[in-house]
Amino acid sequence: MTMVTPSGEQWSSRFAFILAAVGAAVGLGNVWKFPYTTGSSGGSAFVLVYLLAVMLVALPILIVELTIGRKGRCSPPESVALVAERNGRSRRWGWIGWLGPLAAFLVLSFYSVIGGWVMAYVPKSMSGAFAAADADAVGAVFGSMLSQPLTMLLWHTVFMALTVIIVSAGVRKGLERVVDMLMPALVLMLFVLVGYALYAGDAASAFTFMFSADFSAITPEVVLAAIGQALFSTAVGAGAMMAYGAYLPQSVSIPRVSLIVVLADTFVALMAGLIVFPLVFANGLDPAEGPGLVFVSLPLAFGHMPAGSFFASFFFVLLFFAAITSSISMLEPIVAWARERFAMQRKMSALIAGGLAWGIGLLTILSFNVWSDVHPLDRFATFSGKTIFDLLDYFVSNMLLPLSAMLLALFAGWMMSGASVREELGLRDGPVFRLWQWSARVVAPLAVALVFVTNLA
Repeated sequence: MTMVTPSGEQWSSRFAFILAAVGAAVGLGNVWKFPYTTGSSGGSAFVLVYLLAVMLVALPILIVELTIGRKGRCSPPESVALVAERNGRSRRWGWIGWLGPLAAFLVLSFYSVIGGWVMAYVPKSMSGAFAAADADAVGAVFGSMLSQPLTMLLWHTVFMALTVIIVSAGVRKGLERVVDMLMPALVLMLFVLVGYALYAGDAASAFTFMFSADFSAITPEVVLAAIGQALFSTAVGAGAMMAYGAYLPQSVSIPRVSLIVVLADTFVALMAGLIVFPLVFANGLDPAEGPGLVFVSLPLAFGHMPAGSFFASFFFVLLFFAAITSSISMLEPIVAWARERFAMQRKMSALIAGGLAWGIGLLTILSFNVWSDVHPLDRFATFSGKTIFDLLDYFVSNMLLPLSAMLLALFAGWMMSGASVREELGLRDGPVFRLWQWSARVVAPLAVALVFVTNLA
């Protein structure tokens, strides 16, 4: 008998789930953060460790999230509690299911602001704002946007409203329908932009920077950055995959779809690098620019290349597609919990949850202008000089998400019976299952704990 969620919702097919899960994983972490982290972490050394971290750390935890989600068929907190109970453990384990949705909710509050930046850059690019502009002019465009809270508020509101509307429509009419349209378009746009970048940019330097084997450049800092990026990029620990797993048909193989998701996610990240770095090197820009690589360096590069305004617009539309498919996955776990806990209609729960995230996002907007000099925890050396946005980002990225991923892996590896996990994964007690169990019990938790402790130091 096929189990469904209490709401009766379920993905229409395995392919629909894969598109949705890839959409949840593929976001600003791939197209925005991966290139600038690669650039500031040494290039090929980082990419090599990142690929290993995806397979040995992120993949096992993704399998964990989908397994718990499908076995529980509820919101993440209730799914963990039910799975614990069925394995003879206390329902109090359900509290670890709260860490991910809470983190995703907080991430959504500032992710929506950054998504608004992306939307604002589409008309800017179309208007030719970056055509033949120098570095100061491009930087001034970005700085001007950050200095205007009402402009940022407008785009933040539009981005959050779109997220709420999509989630309100439900699994098949909302989430599934949107990713069915956007993910193929995103992949097509990736290929077009990679072709343009390799043709018009410095392809040789980009390939050397990203893929030349330089083992000597692998440092502890590079390893930590790569593990952190692998977790961020694949969206594990945020509860989104657990929520999506609750709608997964029983006939679908979790190990197989998990592998497809991480491979697709990694492919998009590498393609994003092949869009950014040929343009950066062709224009003599610094690949280690940091977060401004996409919003400052890349527009500068496009502005000095053939058909630059068109392809710049194309790039930011691509970035918007990636951002919105991830934002809906961040809102879904909270909506699922609200419907389950308060018997609310999906539209009302999405509106309330999205409205709360929108309100918290105002703190991020003000952190870039009116409150840019406000540093609430200046008395502590670790937090000195950090704005409210910096603190929110630090708390979520360095504490909540790694802690959630680590505890979920430990829960599945040690608290769930091997027979229970094998049944859900459709695996025999053989080498493949043992490899997953070893990764979930030891490798993934230790790797995440290392990132967690280092970030707190």
